[in-house]
Amino acid sequence: MTSSPHLNPPSPARFPVVVVGAGPAGLTVGNILRAAGVDCLVLEAESREFIQQRPRAGVIEEWAVRGLEQRGLGGRLLERAERHSVCEFRFEGRGYRLPYQELTGRHHWIYPQPLLVTDLVREYADVRGGEIRFGVRDVRLHDMDSDRPTVSYTDPETGERQLVHCDFVAGCDGARGAARAALPPWARTSRHDYGIGWLALLAEAPPSADCVLFGMHAGGFAGHMPRSPEVTRYYLQCPPGDDPDNWPEARVWAELQQRLRAAGRPPLTEGPLLEKRVLDMHNYVVEPMVFGRLFLAGDAAHLVAPIAAKGMNLALNDAFLLGDALVAHLAKGDSRGLDGYSGACLRRVWDYQEFSEWLSEIYHGISHDDPYRAGTTLARLRRLFSSPLAAAAFAEQYLGTAGGY
Repeated sequence: MTSSPHLNPPSPARFPVVVVGAGPAGLTVGNILRAAGVDCLVLEAESREFIQQRPRAGVIEEWAVRGLEQRGLGGRLLERAERHSVCEFRFEGRGYRLPYQELTGRHHWIYPQPLLVTDLVREYADVRGGEIRFGVRDVRLHDMDSDRPTVSYTDPETGERQLVHCDFVAGCDGARGAARAALPPWARTSRHDYGIGWLALLAEAPPSADCVLFGMHAGGFAGHMPRSPEVTRYYLQCPPGDDPDNWPEARVWAELQQRLRAAGRPPLTEGPLLEKRVLDMHNYVVEPMVFGRLFLAGDAAHLVAPIAAKGMNLALNDAFLLGDALVAHLAKGDSRGLDGYSGACLRRVWDYQEFSEWLSEIYHGISHDDPYRAGTTLARLRRLFSSPLAAAAFAEQYLGTAGGY
């Protein structure tokens, strides 16, 4: 880990907790701390406007919404989010609906991450009076393995280096941020590359169905994810590293119509594309998630490809556990939550990793020009719609309710 910077500012700042990164994980931790009267500082490299518009996931599992609501953070979400209770698989030219709420009593909420971030930053900065610095540069963590950790950064307005003393750092700034840069050499990162890409699309077009659609096709996977009455998220399987310019709108819509076609279902409603980017599908996990006084959360600790729509939910789970554990330690001297943080998080992380890998084979097994993989994939799909037990097991994992968390 980085050693002490030996800076001597006139009046070094001090906060019990410094949170690096203002995404869902960092802002949720900050809000939990402020609600308990614990001072903290959030540092974010981007502007407030940028993080409130950055395109990201939109599926939130019911347990995560309950967690936000319990901490006073779910009001606007519950007012505006869409509730989903069924999904539809399309393969062999037919559509098969899976009513997961009937099977489990649970549902999903659709609420784009930019809206959640907007809610969280408003609550943290404007309502709960939390300290936050936007646009900071060259954030560095120092002495994380000591009882006197510090964080330094460059102030974007003055260009001066600032030093902050703290007791703990919550590293919530993703895979390329300061938290990951501060990890010791013995930290272990496990990675899995799927060898495929997804063309991520945002279309100014109303949803073409009342639920999420998964299209398994010899030409590649396709996905339809409603985001609002006017906007729909689509995915198209493509080669990893593909150039989005290889996908003009006419080609995009032709492939989507073909891969998501099903007997008795209307064609997709088309519209202008607002976003077009290629995502290379991969997962990673950092173990442990605690290094001295540094606690990782969200994408700084793990990534799940959008195959199973789990990323934001894992980030919120980390934030709930970390925020509550920090409050228990700082306000009550109870360190059990901090001591067990990494193990508690990783149980759900690895469960979601396994489900993502299993679901990837369902999505992509037909499109590899391998008749054996295609045959076994179709067998799995047919089992979902012929065995109530198989359907219920899928629904539990899809909703994040399996495993007795």
